[in-house]
Amino acid sequence: EVQLQASGGGLVQAGGSLRLSCVGSGFTFDTKAIGWFRRAPGEEREGVSCISSVDGTRYYSDSVKNRFTISSDNDKKTVYLQMNHLRPEDTGVYYCATPFSTRCGVATMMATSRHFGSWGQGTQVTVSS
Repeated sequence: EVQLQASGGGLVQAGGSLRLSCVGSGFTFDTKAIGWFRRAPGEEREGVSCISSVDGTRYYSDSVKNRFTISSDNDKKTVYLQMNHLRPEDTGVYYCATPFSTRCGVATMMATSRHFGSWGQGTQVTVSS
């Protein structure tokens, strides 16, 4: 059974940084892409970033580009999301999941955010102004 556990969230002031971790189990880590998604209060879940161990593609949404960095440690079966220059609008619950495609891109992230059915608990990120 594929399992992903997100952690590392917290409360931070605007301009600060956090690093999220996503630990995977139950699957061969380097055969998947891993994506980060978030749901802000009152809004739909959106795709934030993605990294593929299959073809090396990476994706960042326009709202986080040049501020967030995704990386992967296949030996530790962990994907990290380094979040710098955080803004209040980054507040939300962050989830990690395996997208529907191993190739990261906006279409894959959108489809996954809308139709993926096995979201875990996620980790709360709160950015104060």
